[in-house]
Amino acid sequence: MSAQRVAALSELEQDAAIRVEVDGVPMALVLDSNGEVHAIGDTCTHGDISLAEGFVDGETLECWAHGSAFSLRTGKPLNLPAYEPVPVYAVVIDGDDVLIDPTILKDIS
Repeated sequence: MSAQRVAALSELEQDAAIRVEVDGVPMALVLDSNGEVHAIGDTCTHGDISLAEGFVDGETLECWAHGSAFSLRTGKPLNLPAYEPVPVYAVVIDGDDVLIDPTILKDIS
């Protein structure tokens, strides 16, 4: 599978998340305050809640329902009640296009 366009970079708002879907895989797409674009799994691992509806703070995305914050870099939860990470996807910027391949996870090591 190859990377697919999910949004225009110019459409993203800083420190905000949007929900995108690639081949049935829901993702939260975030432009952080440093201008970096992140894509993480959109479903909170504590409950079936869309993370894209949450709050961006620096390099974290907080679930609006129960307050678990996830690292945009590693997908790891930073506080309870969530204790399982969400997947983190590799993002490619090509001009104004934001591309993601849902089969390629970002190397977080």
